[in-house]
Amino acid sequence: MATPNSGTPGEGNKGSKPSFVPLVTVVDFHHHRGPEVERWFGVEEGQDPAVEYDWPLLPFMALSDGAHASTEDFSYFTLLRPAKDDSPATSLFGIACTRQLDASQLLVRPSDVTRSTVQKAVVVIADSPQFFGMLRERLSVVTSAWFAQREFSDTEILRRFQESLADEKARGQLNEEVDRDQYLGMSLRELVREFRWQTLVLLKCCLLQPKMLFFGSRCERLCMMQFSLISLIPGLLRNLQDSAGPDLNNYEKNLTQPTSLRTSDRNSLLSYMGLPLQIFGKGSLFGPYTPLQQLDILADFGTKSYIVGSTNSLLLQQRDRYSDILINLDENTINITSTSLRTALVLSHSDRRWIDFLTQEVNDTWDESNPGRPKTMGYRGSEEFIRLQFEEYLLSLISSVKYHNYLAKNAHNPKATLPHIDGDPSVDFGTEWVEYWMRTENYRIWESHTDSHLFDIVEPRHPCAGGLTIDDVQRRIQQQVQDLHLDERFAVGKEVLGRNLTAGRDKASTIFNKLYADMEALREAQRKRAEESQAAQAAAEKNGAATNNADSTKAQGTGTSVGARAGAYIGSWTSWAEQKRKQGWGRSSNTSNGTSGGGGGGGGVGWGFGSRKSRSGNTDSGSEKNTPLSSPALSSRGFSSMEKIQMSDVQHRASEGHDRRPLTGDSFGESVLDAAGSTDESRSSSPFSQRKGAGPERNGGGGNQYAKLISEEHSDDDYDDDDVNGDKEKGATEEKKKENGTKQDDIKPEDTKVAKTTT
Repeated sequence: MATPNSGTPGEGNKGSKPSFVPLVTVVDFHHHRGPEVERWFGVEEGQDPAVEYDWPLLPFMALSDGAHASTEDFSYFTLLRPAKDDSPATSLFGIACTRQLDASQLLVRPSDVTRSTVQKAVVVIADSPQFFGMLRERLSVVTSAWFAQREFSDTEILRRFQESLADEKARGQLNEEVDRDQYLGMSLRELVREFRWQTLVLLKCCLLQPKMLFFGSRCERLCMMQFSLISLIPGLLRNLQDSAGPDLNNYEKNLTQPTSLRTSDRNSLLSYMGLPLQIFGKGSLFGPYTPLQQLDILADFGTKSYIVGSTNSLLLQQRDRYSDILINLDENTINITSTSLRTALVLSHSDRRWIDFLTQEVNDTWDESNPGRPKTMGYRGSEEFIRLQFEEYLLSLISSVKYHNYLAKNAHNPKATLPHIDGDPSVDFGTEWVEYWMRTENYRIWESHTDSHLFDIVEPRHPCAGGLTIDDVQRRIQQQVQDLHLDERFAVGKEVLGRNLTAGRDKASTIFNKLYADMEALREAQRKRAEESQAAQAAAEKNGAATNNADSTKAQGTGTSVGARAGAYIGSWTSWAEQKRKQGWGRSSNTSNGTSGGGGGGGGVGWGFGSRKSRSGNTDSGSEKNTPLSSPALSSRGFSSMEKIQMSDVQHRASEGHDRRPLTGDSFGESVLDAAGSTDESRSSSPFSQRKGAGPERNGGGGNQYAKLISEEHSDDDYDDDDVNGDKEKGATEEKKKENGTKQDDIKPEDTKVAKTTT
């Protein structure tokens, strides 16, 4: 903006603000008294500018809250220098570098050092922050070298540092008359990439002059963010002389409207268009770092707007009182507490299209290793590219607003409108925002000191004018996806899904491999068992052949002994049978009860027991139930086991029929011999052959008693175990009598009675 005595901002500042020699001071943190100024460099001996200029808060501004948490930290602040006889009140700017050292490393430890850490700050105070970017690096080197001495009483390096700054100031290297821009703040590429479309929201918010509060735990980043925003307004960093206090208004007092324009000179063009827009004037305050001791100034009635920063979280609890908009840099959030401000800061379609285009350029050229420079090393996406884009946006803005005012004055004159401009171009910047801006102090200053036909110099059109298009919708959706981090979430979900699928596939493969291995092991075990079974079977067959030979030999011997015993028995049995036949036995094949023995057929006493299975495996025909010869049914006839087998075979053959011929001695002897050969062998292997008698003889012995037993037991088709055991003993007694030569024809009277009854 044009200033007195010149058409350029730089020339005007020369007459409005006297030169100020940079000062260097040391601020120490005392364990009892807190932060305090220790010494000054660049002033006469015994002089204290903090007392002279009434800077009681200087130590608190230099040592920020939380500076002890980092090895090195920087704070930026503003100081009000009161008016003197030869100069008006103005703003001074300070930059402090804070470091700390372990007290045990000091070469000479003073007596007042009682804590384990020594914390000090080296401060440079200048009349403009324009060269603070360069000054910061030099201050960091000097402070680090001073701490490396481990002797704080030696301040020669600080004295020489202040002398070098004063010499550069005298030679004009630190003067604002230099025709170049020195920007202070964080990289604009980082700012746009971090805040995206909200970068434009913050810039338009600065022009509305609300109460803006920045919060962050890192003091340097907090201050750099604020300097970056105000540097987007061309020429503002060189015109901050009224930013230290709400009572300063020197800029407006010395401002005049430009009367000439050199289009080839950028500074002349900016001045003629009314830039910079002075957002710090009467009732405004700028404090990059503001300690809690300065809150009374923020709450003062004369303070209408400010841009301040704090590292103390206590302000977050009272944000409604001290801010209209809160920018939390730790969480990268923007909280607008004022309803009217929130409505005015809604971006139009053209605004959103423009900032999205700029954000896309930064993202496309982003380089992680060097964020401040595009990876293409070209112009698009660079720092200068971003600044010129914002400069073009502001020039279009003020030109469109001027045309908006012109249309309002000539509403009834259709010829007054520009033929190539359709409607009101200020609508593309947001109608609510334009109306809000028109009520601010910086708009009043700009409107009163600029020509009414600025739109003849710069075309009154939004850089991205136009309605909503499909490209805007697609870009908006893409931005929302990025804001919600959906692409990152999908990427993480895709990665997790892929990892789970891989793990599942590996697990399934492991299961199948284990199952296959188990099947192979089972198959191998079955094969081994089959081989062992075959080998055992072959060995058993060999052993069986040998056993069969031995059994055959044993059976032959047994048959010989049995044959001898059978011959002796047959002789006695034949004589006994002849005697019984003479007495009338065997004349009828049926019993008096009308029932036959088991199978009917020869033998007068009905000795056929039906079909029986012999121990040798032969089975009689014509019977439903096969009973082994060793069963109690046959052993209960009073004979010994050998005699029972012989008699059973005889009657069995008789019941088989053999042409129903009567039993003769030849046939009986033949059957007995046939049965005897297989009985002993079978008896040795049958479990029933081991059964013993069950006590003393109950029914006695005798031939007629056999007929009675046969008749009774055959009618029931069941046999009692006790009778079997008793009959065994009886049979044994009879056999013993026969061997002793006892006459079997001595039949007892009761036996004769039973025999007659049976006949």
